Amino acid sequence: MKKVISTQNAPAAIGPYSQAIEAGGMVFLSGQLPLDPATGAFPEGGIKAQTKQSFENIKNILAAAGLTTAAIVKTTVFLADMSLFAEMNEIYATYFEGDFPARSAFAVKELPKGAMIEIECIAVK
Repeated sequence: MKKVISTQNAPAAIGPYSQAIEAGGMVFLSGQLPLDPATGAFPEGGIKAQTKQSFENIKNILAAAGLTTAAIVKTTVFLADMSLFAEMNEIYATYFEGDFPARSAFAVKELPKGAMIEIECIAVK
């Protein structure tokens, strides 16, 4: 059985998908664009600000599931350009204490709404 996880503290889905799904003791988060849920806009400040906003959205969805970033076991980071990797990585590291989750990171041709980054993750209860 699956359970939909949803919060108003993260951007609403912009298509036929859920913010997250809990199933089998795991929580699967859809990719989080760096959209401010209050304004629907990207933050100013480039890749660092966008990485932070994507993670704040992730934190809020995890909170709705009763979890923190410590529960994340896998992330996938989609970048508009690999030249953004080092700055993204600098902010990414601040969202974890102790062991880091497994991760894939790669550049894609284009992200929705012209974002520089999108991050999806899997967490365990």
